[in-house]
Amino acid sequence: MHIHSYRLRNFRRLKDAHIELANDISIFVGSNNSGKTSATQAIYAFITGGRDRFSLYDFNSSCWKLFQEAGDINLADPNLEGFSLPSIDLDLWFEVAASDLYLVIPLLPSTAWEGTKVGIRISLTARSPIELVRNYQKAKAKSAEQSAGLPPDSRYVPWPRSMTDYLQREFRNEYELRYFILDHAQFDESLCEIGDYAPDELGGEPGGGAILRSLIQIDNLGAQRHLADPNPEAGGRSEDLSKRLSRFYKRNLQQKQEDHTALKALFDSEQALNVHLDEVFKPLLDRLAELGYPGINNPKLKIMSSLDPAQVMNQDARVHYQIGDEDDTATLPDSYNGLGFKNLIYMVAEILDAQNKWASMENRPPLHLIFVEEPEAHLHAQLQQVFIRNVLDLLKIDGDNRSIFSSQMVITTHSPHILYERGFKPIRYFRRKKAGSEQRTEVLNLSAFYQAQPDDRDFLERYLKLTHCDLFFADAAILVEGNVERLLLPVMIQKVAKPLRSACLCILEVGGAFGHRFQSLIEFLGLTTLIITDIDSVALVAEGAGGVVDDEEIQEFEVPADTEEGGGMQARAAEEPVAPAPKKKYGTACLPREEGAATSNQTLIKWLPGKLTIEALRAASDADKTHELDDGAKVRVAYQTERAVTWNGATENLYGRTLEEDFGLENPEWSQGAMRKQLGLIVKGGAADPVALAEGLHKRVSGKSFDKTKFALAVLTEDEHEWNVPTYIRDGLVWLKDELQIERESGMPEAVRIEVAARGEHG
Repeated sequence: MHIHSYRLRNFRRLKDAHIELANDISIFVGSNNSGKTSATQAIYAFITGGRDRFSLYDFNSSCWKLFQEAGDINLADPNLEGFSLPSIDLDLWFEVAASDLYLVIPLLPSTAWEGTKVGIRISLTARSPIELVRNYQKAKAKSAEQSAGLPPDSRYVPWPRSMTDYLQREFRNEYELRYFILDHAQFDESLCEIGDYAPDELGGEPGGGAILRSLIQIDNLGAQRHLADPNPEAGGRSEDLSKRLSRFYKRNLQQKQEDHTALKALFDSEQALNVHLDEVFKPLLDRLAELGYPGINNPKLKIMSSLDPAQVMNQDARVHYQIGDEDDTATLPDSYNGLGFKNLIYMVAEILDAQNKWASMENRPPLHLIFVEEPEAHLHAQLQQVFIRNVLDLLKIDGDNRSIFSSQMVITTHSPHILYERGFKPIRYFRRKKAGSEQRTEVLNLSAFYQAQPDDRDFLERYLKLTHCDLFFADAAILVEGNVERLLLPVMIQKVAKPLRSACLCILEVGGAFGHRFQSLIEFLGLTTLIITDIDSVALVAEGAGGVVDDEEIQEFEVPADTEEGGGMQARAAEEPVAPAPKKKYGTACLPREEGAATSNQTLIKWLPGKLTIEALRAASDADKTHELDDGAKVRVAYQTERAVTWNGATENLYGRTLEEDFGLENPEWSQGAMRKQLGLIVKGGAADPVALAEGLHKRVSGKSFDKTKFALAVLTEDEHEWNVPTYIRDGLVWLKDELQIERESGMPEAVRIEVAARGEHG
């Protein structure tokens, strides 16, 4: 048995989020303020803490308006039957094998139940909505009566000023937890209710809370471990490693309280106690060794006692670091080691402590759910990967009956290195999305993408491992053609779209030949994306034209089988089960202005704007270049476009085939100056007019001696105020800047935003 998934409604920015869990480890990722921490805090509060762990601020912002409106209802209205107030709901679903059925008998909807999923709903709901409104109106009337004698110009408004003001003080008196049995047959594949299904309330003894706690033990290792705060005035925030390991010792390890030989040794010699501590901590240190600690050059851990004979076993043990292997080598207190290894040791001790506590419970729940927030704190990249690679081994308990007991771990992280190690399948991506004036979060299961996209998944997974996985933490993505664009983009952003410097951008170097392979992932994630690519114009040649054209100059590329020769895609039947095999095309590089030229760029052909000929690309509108995703996010492509180029007193509408060519046309006087020789763009013998300049730039850039990286580095050494950003890149960056500004401005209304400013992760 394991937790299959849970659905949260009205909790902070999680208006309606369904979160599927893997049966071993799940990794929550997403940009900041996307709801990852809220998703862990909610289930922890529902299962362990009861209503006392909730407050009014935990309600989604959309609920606040409903509360305010409810405060003004007329209680004498005869049509109030069925009146309700917002609630926070958790639907918890278990995947149950036939052998585990006896564990969940209280949650079965009927004796005729069949299947594998068993569910329970915990609802934080008003005890009596009508009575709550009545109590509020009475309190408001009473305060108005008592303040009637105040000066008429007084701006003071007594409590309660509003329904939400009343609930901030009286929430725990007016709200309670209720438990309901869910019938899986009444839910669809997404585990949403079918029709107006109303579940039966779980009544009687032992009660829903007790049943849940008999099924799940839940532990949470928070992100704020405060190992970096040695200030004694910080109070409870500071906890050094020695105190944590001492607590681990007292809870879990075999204490020698009845071994009189050991007790005598404690009093006789501090050395004997140190030997004892070495023995009892050996299993913990051995587990740390599996995670790569201490490594080659790191000092070893040595547990030593600061012995007080009067208190013996109540005295805290101290962690020391041993330098070298000799008996007389120096040892240093734990405060002298780096925070990274302190954090690693702390996490291992916490996880093992939680597992041992669960294993020793008298009425042990069959499930153990452990949340670990941001394990990457203070750990370098390789150690992050070692931790996530081996962390599941920490959950193994010798002698456990795994057919009955199981552990699941959930990790929230901002570390691309952790994703690198684990791949797509455990990822649960928290996607921020717009819903009118509100911002909400949808949780996507990347294992579903992994199963649904067999053609692209392996390529994408390998690519992201070879580069980085920042895509899952970004506000937006920019897919660029190559190294030159990647190097120059930060400066170009500074010049033409400065607000983007404050956005969390993921810049991926994908190339025109492979950019379209990212389409399925970008659309699955619903991530606002700008694609900056080259028009890559070619003159089409017939297959087997090697006798006419140098074979090395011929480029082979694919076009969809339904591509019209005129440049666009034919309409595809929605029900078409299998796409026909693509057609092969061949071409040689040419200037975009050449008659009948096409593009070899697979992104432009197969993704956006879906055009083959240069003429069709030139005529493409902004709408053709933009695709709106299901959640309101957009994808936009930017490639070279025509604009007026003036050179030697003449003006022509031109555009380059690549960034380097287009850069030269955008900055003709500057790039052709003798002082810019290091750019590599100077046309030998000069150019008589703009067309000749374009031809000369094309010949220079396509030559074997041209170094693209050297060009980019040379541009970076120049004064950025002296050159202009190519038009197509400028337009794309301005579009992205405006899109992200729209997303920021589409949040909650100002009045609500002020009232819930202290709530943290809210929509």
